[in-house]
Amino acid sequence: MSVENLEEKLFARFALDEFNDYAIYKELSKIEKKEEHRLALERLSEMEYEHYKFWISLIPGKKIQGIGPFKIFLTKILRIVFGLTFTLKLLERHEKETIKKYENVIERLQEDKKRNLIQILKEEKEHESYLISQINEAIVKYMSFVMLGLADAIIEINGVHAGFLGVTSSTLIAGIAGLVVGFAAAISMASAAYLQAKQGFSGNPASSAIITGMSYIGAVSFLALPYFLIPNMLTAFCISLSLAILLIGVFTSYGAVLREASTSREFITGLSLTIGTAFAAFLFGEALGRLFGVHPYMT
Repeated sequence: MSVENLEEKLFARFALDEFNDYAIYKELSKIEKKEEHRLALERLSEMEYEHYKFWISLIPGKKIQGIGPFKIFLTKILRIVFGLTFTLKLLERHEKETIKKYENVIERLQEDKKRNLIQILKEEKEHESYLISQINEAIVKYMSFVMLGLADAIIEINGVHAGFLGVTSSTLIAGIAGLVVGFAAAISMASAAYLQAKQGFSGNPASSAIITGMSYIGAVSFLALPYFLIPNMLTAFCISLSLAILLIGVFTSYGAVLREASTSREFITGLSLTIGTAFAAFLFGEALGRLFGVHPYMT
């Protein structure tokens, strides 16, 4: 394949990416109720369309096939379920790589086109990030409290369940114990969140406390559920641990996208803490069970 054909293929891919972003932002703006959010999305859409026109101008006569309706539908579902900020940051995760690719082709362009691309790079680096930062959602403001409740509940309740492996063979007792500990811990965490929020947080301290407590008790109930449905202790624990790993994957991915951090690193950290705590609690429960003669395999 000739150099000209390779460049044409590369420019066509750039044009397609920009057109798809334009179409997604435009469709999202149509379902946005808040005026300031709708205006930000419309501005983003306009910018992406200008970028698309630049790249398509470099390949005259070339046609591209835009984004399909199914992907737009999925993006709208993401926006409804996870919020606008998360959806936009997820869409923008490829921007750093895209910027590098754009910078690599600058020297291949004529002087007037080069100036246009420099302007596009400026908009990609500065303007789009600024517009996204102007979208102020309550879900983002209180997300740290949701994370606090979920993370602590996952680590603590899995530790409780692991500890009970060496104390009882009754999944009902283990499940109830997890709920009791979780309920008390949820109140404690909610109180801590309330006090923390009063120290200069721009949101409502009462809402922060409620969100933390509800996140905690919700995670506890979810992780305790297998113990009320499955009679075998080890099976119930394994299923509960699997659910915990699923929760860790969901909330670390969500948080990493919002903070523009590494998803895999945060997931490994959360997973390591959960499994490490569960293992330590299991050993402690085993020791207590044998010490007091209540180990399930001693009775």
